Amino acid sequence: MIEIQGLKQYEIDVRGVKIHIVEAGEGPMVLFIHGFPESWYSWRHQLAAVSSAGYRAVAIDVRGYGHSYAPDAIDEYRLVHLAGDCVGVVQTLGEQSSLIVGHDWGSPIAATAACFRPDIFQGVALISVPYTPRGDNKPSEFFKLLGGEEEFYIEYFQKPGRAEVEIAENPAEWLEGFYFTASGDAPPLLENEIGMGFISPGGKLKDRLKLPEHPLQWLTAEDLEFYVKQFERSGFTGPLNRYRCVDLDWVDLRIHHETPLTQPSLYIGGEKDGPTILGAGSIARFSETLPNLVNSVILPNVGHWIQQEDPDSTNSLLLDFFDTFSFGQ
Repeated sequence: MIEIQGLKQYEIDVRGVKIHIVEAGEGPMVLFIHGFPESWYSWRHQLAAVSSAGYRAVAIDVRGYGHSYAPDAIDEYRLVHLAGDCVGVVQTLGEQSSLIVGHDWGSPIAATAACFRPDIFQGVALISVPYTPRGDNKPSEFFKLLGGEEEFYIEYFQKPGRAEVEIAENPAEWLEGFYFTASGDAPPLLENEIGMGFISPGGKLKDRLKLPEHPLQWLTAEDLEFYVKQFERSGFTGPLNRYRCVDLDWVDLRIHHETPLTQPSLYIGGEKDGPTILGAGSIARFSETLPNLVNSVILPNVGHWIQQEDPDSTNSLLLDFFDTFSFGQ
């Protein structure tokens, strides 16, 4: 693991919800929210750079992951609860406000928190998944159409236990294949080859995962071992339950139908990242949905794990964005 000066880890009680906190540095707070299937550890490079630049860098294990609260009920993983965790973390840590950064599922969690509480979250940086306000159609209906004759992976994750059984066959290999296949290092698809986001009828997601032939610079054996141990502790049901709440979120967010995020914002995508590519329509609407967008950048040759695959560019873009805030000075 990279050296992070002054790193602290502990659990806090956020109004009855235990959240695992990892933080370093002092100054204005920056809250980092990870996605699937990840951990606070996904922000290791940012914790080091951002804390060194004079910020209080805080990363959490999202509920369901690592050492954080991991209930069994599906509806405990709705965005309203996860956004509430973000608000509670800031307040429990004694801060009045924070910047918030989210990757993958962490992006809509961060966006929802910022939408609910603009008084707390003064700026929002979204990585990989672009901001898409609530629209007219149920997400499950859209995902079904997207899959066509195949089954889109979010649809595949809907039935409780289905993906868990697949992953349990070999969690370490599944994670390595998932990370590598979604990365910029994965080989390009051959003609007529279908990507990992689509499952053939009667098949499994792992059928289209590939394993690296050589060590990866951005995902060492030590890094992979860390993730594997985290999921040995927490399991995958909580993380997968996040996907099972997409229609519940659509109902919960009715009051925020087509609501723009008005805070200063940053978007970072990856040229080879699935959600960046599929989200092209949302990115094209940023002038409407993110009216105070400071910067939108697509990093070349980068896949889904943007802040790990290209930490230097990610850190530079984040710090430039943070520098646009005065923090009352």
